[in-house]
Amino acid sequence: MAGIEIKNIGVLGAGLMGHGIAQLLAVGGCRVKLFDQAPQMLATAFQRMADNLQVFLGLGMITQDQIDQALARITLAEDMADLCRDQDMVIEAVSENLEIKRKVFATLESLTTPQCILASNTSAISIGKIARDLSRPGRVLGAHFWNPPHVVPCVEVIRGPQTEDAVMEAVFALLRRVGKRPVRVQKDVPGFVGNRMQHALWREAIALVQEGIASAEDVDEVVRYSFGLRLAFLGPLATADLAGLDLTYEVHKDLFPHLDRSTEPSPLLTQKIEQGELGAKSGQGFHKWTPEKLRQVISRRDEVLLRIVREVLT
Repeated sequence: MAGIEIKNIGVLGAGLMGHGIAQLLAVGGCRVKLFDQAPQMLATAFQRMADNLQVFLGLGMITQDQIDQALARITLAEDMADLCRDQDMVIEAVSENLEIKRKVFATLESLTTPQCILASNTSAISIGKIARDLSRPGRVLGAHFWNPPHVVPCVEVIRGPQTEDAVMEAVFALLRRVGKRPVRVQKDVPGFVGNRMQHALWREAIALVQEGIASAEDVDEVVRYSFGLRLAFLGPLATADLAGLDLTYEVHKDLFPHLDRSTEPSPLLTQKIEQGELGAKSGQGFHKWTPEKLRQVISRRDEVLLRIVREVLT
């Protein structure tokens, strides 16, 4: 499968991640088919993609003509067979559930050509487990986009136990071509790279609140206005180098015995879920959310992230 070039892509799932993935691939010049089993998700996909692109337009990162051309490269599939027809690659962006993904991939394999690459946008599930019962697991890999996928540059390209080298390189080249910053994850471990680090931080943050050390508001303030500020410019290992690895070693000796080492979700998190406090979607989590606050935060988030991408990371 050497020299694979990916031009035609199907995206399964038009929800939070799928519509953004379809949008960014189309902006990057690919021809994209989008499908979702929920008719209402598919019916609103174009409007949501057009809305997403307005922040790019406002920052001068795209023209209206480029928006029109990108949206013209996207078509809505009638069904799974239509989605899979004549594709170089299909990206799955459905529910984060192993059994659902296994069923989806079995269907995708039956409807695509042997040359078609199958990618999962899973954020933590083993690629090997997803591809376990497939007849051609060598063409399966992970492509973990970060939310919002049309804004955040990084994509983790995860090698499954049997993923072929040519498949890894083809997807890596595609992502570079459409303007993303792909990284190779060479071992199929739970959470891959990013979510292992992110959820380690969340575990400690929740523990700090649970133990009464600081409020949720102050925990977030510490991250936003201290080490979080430099993370867009310096990763944690570069920061450790600048601080000095000898100093890092001494801090670890003193600090590690006191960090949260729970292997189960925290009692505080469990309690909130049992009380229906699910976060922004329920109006209450660690913070209180109104519909207007949610809209403002998401809009401001995308604008700030795009400014960082444009001014710091390019």
